[in-house]
Amino acid sequence: MPTDHHAIAAPTLAQPGRRRALKGLAGYASLCAGCLALSGRAGAQGAAPHRIDTHHHIFPPAYLAAARDGVVDSSPGAPADMFDKWSPRKSLDDMDRQGVVTAIVSISTPGVFFGDVAQGRRLARECNEYGAKMIADHPGRFGMFAAVPLPDVEGSLREIAHALDELKLNGVGLLTSYGDRWAGDPAFFPVFEELNRRKATVYFHPTAANCCGNLVPETKVSLEYPTDTTRCAASLYINGVLSRCPDIRFILSHGGGSLPSFASRIDALFAGSPTAPRWPTRAMDEFRRLHYDTAAILNPPAMAALRQLVPASQILMGSDFPYRSAGRAVKEIRDLGMFTEAELEAVERGNALRIVPGLATAGTRAG
Repeated sequence: MPTDHHAIAAPTLAQPGRRRALKGLAGYASLCAGCLALSGRAGAQGAAPHRIDTHHHIFPPAYLAAARDGVVDSSPGAPADMFDKWSPRKSLDDMDRQGVVTAIVSISTPGVFFGDVAQGRRLARECNEYGAKMIADHPGRFGMFAAVPLPDVEGSLREIAHALDELKLNGVGLLTSYGDRWAGDPAFFPVFEELNRRKATVYFHPTAANCCGNLVPETKVSLEYPTDTTRCAASLYINGVLSRCPDIRFILSHGGGSLPSFASRIDALFAGSPTAPRWPTRAMDEFRRLHYDTAAILNPPAMAALRQLVPASQILMGSDFPYRSAGRAVKEIRDLGMFTEAELEAVERGNALRIVPGLATAGTRAG
């Protein structure tokens, strides 16, 4: 594996067994029953805090010191003081206002790798240590998807071991692409192989690949990020990651981007091509076993497309804090009118407890 600081092509700061349906639904149903008892009246704003936010970002001081320009550039339209003034208390205040008992935090775009291997490893370690301290300081209130310094594979494998074995974090957070390579690139397969061995949960956050950050000016977040998530999903299938790693529990943020609209087209293309990947599963089968969060897709057309792809048992509440508040997510989920009360409990809590290992919340620890 490369260790030379110039050996890995890097993005710039500006870009930087299988869970089958019946088993999943059975677990989902039993968790829903427990969640209903915990929260009193399902979906009520006044219920005891019970929600789990799976898409919640943090900005550790050491991370901002190294990557602030990239964070600001990756978040056009967001005020810089949103990041500069972030603190664990700001997260907790937003959570408390809307009955969010636990937030699973992560580092957002542009990630921790900016071309210097030593710096990337250091930033990943500092972010993960910071998150672990938040978890220790506020029992039951936080979990974390660990940062890793991809495309540095060797460093990522080391950090996975430290984050999951020593810090006891709850999974790993990845970006949809790294420079000009998407997550399914064969060079990254050792990372997925290790995560599959661990039966880990892997959360993907979108970014804009070097090729595509400004194709249509001012649309990076609204157009390129969702598109990059779709490219990521296709890459994971084409290169066999989804088929060869059946024990990873994958979460695609933002409802999978544009994937729900294009999943069947991708499936048909590969199924009918003489050069199609020779994996034992079809693309649609794999896309249907993934999990998706609700951040930024809480409008009827987007959610209708996602609901056609997967059942409520594979959808998780995500606020995208601090870009959006938990209150906005809670209100918009209900305003859709697309979920039963039991489904709301699953989306807001039960599904996360089922698929995120070691998640401590409200006196409950997932397996």
